[in-house]
Amino acid sequence: MEEKKRMLSGIQPSGELHLGNYLGAIKNWADRVNDYECYYFMADLHTITVRQDPAELRKRTLTQLALYIACGLDPEKNTLFIQSHVPAHAQLAWILNCYVMFGELSRMTQFKDKSAKHSDNVNAGLFTYPALMAADILLYQADYVPVGEDQKQHVEITRDIANRFNGIYGNVFKMPEPLISKIGARIYCLASPESKMSKSAPGGCVFLMDKPEDIARKFKRAVTDSEVGHCVYFDKEKKPGVSNLMNIYSSVTGKTFEEIEKEFDGKGYGVFKPAVGEAVIESLRPIREKALELLADKSYLENVYKEGAKKASYIAEKTLAKVYKKVGFIPR
Repeated sequence: MEEKKRMLSGIQPSGELHLGNYLGAIKNWADRVNDYECYYFMADLHTITVRQDPAELRKRTLTQLALYIACGLDPEKNTLFIQSHVPAHAQLAWILNCYVMFGELSRMTQFKDKSAKHSDNVNAGLFTYPALMAADILLYQADYVPVGEDQKQHVEITRDIANRFNGIYGNVFKMPEPLISKIGARIYCLASPESKMSKSAPGGCVFLMDKPEDIARKFKRAVTDSEVGHCVYFDKEKKPGVSNLMNIYSSVTGKTFEEIEKEFDGKGYGVFKPAVGEAVIESLRPIREKALELLADKSYLENVYKEGAKKASYIAEKTLAKVYKKVGFIPR
């Protein structure tokens, strides 16, 4: 029997999970469990490059774990863990810091964006986070990293670091490949459809734990355009708002753009926007209900993250031991 390829990804618990996270990433993760050996984590180490309220961070991390499971990530079939529970992430990150160049780090888009947004806290962790991200991936000898188009740069720098390390010490790290989903791969803000859906613009962001009435209101207010006739058809350049809504509707119903255009032919945005909202509400309802149920059972969640950390640590520590030996550290 052929060994399954390994896949790894994580999301920062810096805010609540939203529709973009679900349709662009988590929904696809759940569909891949039979084809890949899957590792998914809460990236809490990455989160603290921006100041966090400690109690809120703990709460969001647990909520994110509950939502991972509610979205279909069965902990019996996927390894779900909290990044800070596997010390090898931070240990390997320091070593990889010594194999990534200052110039490479300074070119990273996320550093430029975050340092502009948080100019009062441009810390070293914000600058060197790609070394930690590379450690996340390389520790598990991951074959694939599911990412959005805008995240490919992170896999590229990871490959550069791995190549450099392997060039010096031999074949230590597997070279990871980005895995980019085509459908629902990028969900845009409802209030500003030129920007990716983000927790930093809550009015245009649908959170997985939002109540149905809040979701309905956000979709009714969604930005479309002033085209005469309010026709529903896909044109990303001329009709970004409508195209984004079509992409969302397609992702939650499975309908093609052609079918959506026929369904709303002559009906206008007044019918189209609430229909998309209703489809999203029905898609998220069981997820929200399951997450609330899981959050009421803290001992179950604790068992999941402890078991996940144990499984993840087994793989991670093997890689770390190999790296320590290669760079010349004496074993304990």
